[in-house]
Amino acid sequence: MKKSAKRKKKVDSRQIAYARFMFVAAIFGFWFVGIGVRLVHLQVSQHEWLREKAVDQRQDTKKTKLLRGTIYDRDEHPLAMSIKVSTLYADPTEIDDIDRAAKAAAKVLKLDARALAKDLQEGRKANKRYIPIAKKLEADQVQAVNKALDDPDAKKSDQPRYSGFHWVEDQKRTYPYQALAAQVVGFSNAADEGQAGIEQSQDELLHGAIIKKLQERDRLGRVYDETVFDRERPGDVVLTISTSLQFKTERALEAGVKASNAKSGMAVVMDPKTGEILAMANYPTFDPNSIAGATPANFKNNVVQSAYSPGSVFKLITYGSGLEKDLFSPNDMIDAGNGTIEVANHTFRDSHHVGSVTYAEALAHSSNVCAIKTGLRVGKEDFYSTLKKMGFGSKTGIDLPAETAGIVRKPEKWNGDSLASMSIGYEIGVTALQMTSAFATIANNGIRVQPHVIKQIRRDGASPTEPQLTENTRVVGEETARELRDMLKQVVLSGTGKRARLDGYTAAGKTGTAWKFNAETKRVDPSKYISSFIGMAPADDPRVVIAVVMDEPRSGARDGGMVSAPVFKEIAEQILPELGVQKNGTPSNDVTLAEVVPETPADSVPMPTPAPEKEAPKAPADAKSKKTAPVAKKETPDDRTARNEKKKIDASKKKT
Repeated sequence: MKKSAKRKKKVDSRQIAYARFMFVAAIFGFWFVGIGVRLVHLQVSQHEWLREKAVDQRQDTKKTKLLRGTIYDRDEHPLAMSIKVSTLYADPTEIDDIDRAAKAAAKVLKLDARALAKDLQEGRKANKRYIPIAKKLEADQVQAVNKALDDPDAKKSDQPRYSGFHWVEDQKRTYPYQALAAQVVGFSNAADEGQAGIEQSQDELLHGAIIKKLQERDRLGRVYDETVFDRERPGDVVLTISTSLQFKTERALEAGVKASNAKSGMAVVMDPKTGEILAMANYPTFDPNSIAGATPANFKNNVVQSAYSPGSVFKLITYGSGLEKDLFSPNDMIDAGNGTIEVANHTFRDSHHVGSVTYAEALAHSSNVCAIKTGLRVGKEDFYSTLKKMGFGSKTGIDLPAETAGIVRKPEKWNGDSLASMSIGYEIGVTALQMTSAFATIANNGIRVQPHVIKQIRRDGASPTEPQLTENTRVVGEETARELRDMLKQVVLSGTGKRARLDGYTAAGKTGTAWKFNAETKRVDPSKYISSFIGMAPADDPRVVIAVVMDEPRSGARDGGMVSAPVFKEIAEQILPELGVQKNGTPSNDVTLAEVVPETPADSVPMPTPAPEKEAPKAPADAKSKKTAPVAKKETPDDRTARNEKKKIDASKKKT
């Protein structure tokens, strides 16, 4: 009996466990079936209703946009600033009569009523709640819209009092001085993102750096949505540019470009002791307030973004490297012979015959032969070392975007005549800022400083900071710099730069005239010039270095002495008094055309040789090169002027 009872008890416990299991399984089964049925019902039967409800109940987070930072000149004048504006938008779901609303808005805003009505109709069908009508309207425009869209029957508290129309706060970038320093300041787009100049290089500061953001990614890790939660407060930038000096520089440059009928022009004014850029001009220019109507090519800051062959202005490096090696002194004699020199089957010649002259006179009269002889004496390695120390082939580090390093090949890649060509400013590509920096080094007693346009950076709640600059470096000795300045003074007093003489101030500088390189033909084009003058004043203790570069002057005499030197004079005579520089020189007399020593790239009937592909242009070959037959040369007015000038020099030598 006991065994039978135990067996029965054992059987009953198994049945109970099984029954419980089936009960739980049934519950889960019914639960899954119910969930599935419900999901099918919601996704299929109630899809449209749920979608509409979700759109109606969505939450729009409204954030106030902080105004973009301000860009000031050195005297606290705002060059770029943001102002509060408003954008008018429509919510089509709130508009009863779309055609009537479209006509009312179109009338005051001068829009196409039919096109606006179409947009609103499509927006209503798509259940859109935001259709922008007019963006970035200023206060007076907002008032005009509010007055025109005033419906007494509209039951709404916000302006404008017309059902379905609303305002949202926005900001607009404005440039009070319009085109002044446009390529330096740059501009920003509708999204307040910097697109050029300081607006671009300092965009993070002006816009406010992102501190926290949320990114949503797909299963492959690609970002498909990004939300910014927090930003730093926008900061301000103070430039080294002076609006007054910039205006004077731009006005003189524009007049010079128009007088010479040049394609374009560049000008830079730099403090050689600090590296501060006081003015940086490009012409033609643009107004950043009206980007839509501007020519995109004019957005480019050619001073830092375009490389060119400098021509004779580069003889600063040639003679500077020779003086640094103590190969000669300015008063030593050098013989230009018959005005020609042949290097590696390439014949170079002077634009006018100078004969036997001092090194100072050779530079003053821009003798190609004397410069080439000097460069050959210096040698490849030392010549290359000097130009690299001067910063050629490297970016200056200026705080502007898209700066180019120019073109400088290593000596092992030079041809047999490359040193000769580079001695007179060919087979090398430079920027106007690099050349300005090189002359500033000589003006600063041989010490090179970094050019910069930012004077101060201001962040919210922090003390103003100055930009981090590279350490000053000595390039040449003080004696070399002093002797070079003395030689450059002779260029202005008696050489190719006579038209750069200043009234009441001494000046020193160098002219440059070079043929442009044609990228299509891979040859230099003797019909197109780059004409420049770079100088400093006062000559003995320079306060400023001024560079003027003209691209393709097409009227009258086109050399640097005739085209660019007068612009240097115009700029210097206006800005030196403003800088508080006392006059220290004798009044200058007007220089007649006959008094100017001519400077041309080479012989008056040039036949250029091909330039190496993807390299800076080579110096033009002489008309007597093996590639072309000799061409008879007629005496031009410039030649007669040169001949008379030579007679004066010879007569003065006999007297001494």
